[in-house]
Amino acid sequence: MSSASIRFSNSQRDFYITLKKRVDNYFKEKNISPYGNYKMVIKTIVMYTIYFLPFILILNNTFSNVWMDILMVLVMGIGMAGLGLAVMHDANHGGYSKNKKVNGIVSYTMTLIGGSGFNWRIQHNHLHHMYTNIEGHDEDIAPLGFLRFSPHAKHYKVHKLQFLYAWFFYGLMTLMWALTKDYQQIIRYRKKGLIKSTSEFRRELFILCVGKLIYYMIFLGLPLIFTEYTWWQILIGFCIKHYICGLILAMIFQLAHVIENISYPLPNNEGEIENNWAIHQMYTTANFCNWNKVLTWYAGGLNHQIEHHLFPTICHIHYTKIAKIVRDTAKEFDLPYHYHRTFAGALGSHVKMLYSLGRA
Repeated sequence: MSSASIRFSNSQRDFYITLKKRVDNYFKEKNISPYGNYKMVIKTIVMYTIYFLPFILILNNTFSNVWMDILMVLVMGIGMAGLGLAVMHDANHGGYSKNKKVNGIVSYTMTLIGGSGFNWRIQHNHLHHMYTNIEGHDEDIAPLGFLRFSPHAKHYKVHKLQFLYAWFFYGLMTLMWALTKDYQQIIRYRKKGLIKSTSEFRRELFILCVGKLIYYMIFLGLPLIFTEYTWWQILIGFCIKHYICGLILAMIFQLAHVIENISYPLPNNEGEIENNWAIHQMYTTANFCNWNKVLTWYAGGLNHQIEHHLFPTICHIHYTKIAKIVRDTAKEFDLPYHYHRTFAGALGSHVKMLYSLGRA
């Protein structure tokens, strides 16, 4: 069944109509824009600094100490994840700025962390946000065969241990982006009809190849030129940076959709999902640790996944404020509002879900 054949129920629309009206009224009453503001500019500068300053220090041979340079690489991984979570993500959703050109420029942050903004918008904005937790349509719950994120996915004996070994593979996520995944995705999306025209495919494939070349030249080529490290030492540092980034990204995104009590709806024989799109999001998405301002700042508000899925074009700096509106409206309509108070609680729930899915 193709994504085009999936449709959501047209009933139960009152919830989202009411919620959207209340959220719109919040911005009108406060006389503020739902897009980013100076706080996003400051955050962008900070995240780019965390990412590139350690790299500059390495290139300048500032420390002449391998252990200090490894520390710098670890910091780069943290900054890299922060750029993805708190800068690139909003730009690719169109929430960073009300100016589309600014969103477009900032979205190329994805290139500087080894990925493709074009592929991201298809996989994340379209397939994940539209078909959240629907087997065969949401690629976020369709990893390689040795991981199982859905009760409807095929089960293998090896999955019994996935609650232990999944963490190793989580760290490889952005490394796969940088090396192979983007090429595979763009070809697959073309075959699936998600890229409509040949000219668009050729243009985006060219941009993808040029972007990868620039990325490799910066983060592999420059260290070869300006440092005394060998090619294999540079490659190890490159992998460490990606591993830290991938692990952080996984621990944020997985806690929103692959935890206990979250639903994995399937369409009926006519291709219809039981609930309408907004209510579907309430059953398939969860928040965690919303009180933690540091986590919220660093994670780009993605610990407020419910608010993000319902209003993806609203900049994440507003999620804390509109969360109460969403929570109260959900309660009014007798809908779930999945939430873990602590990061540890959400992480534990994810581990239990991996364990459960491994023993299906």
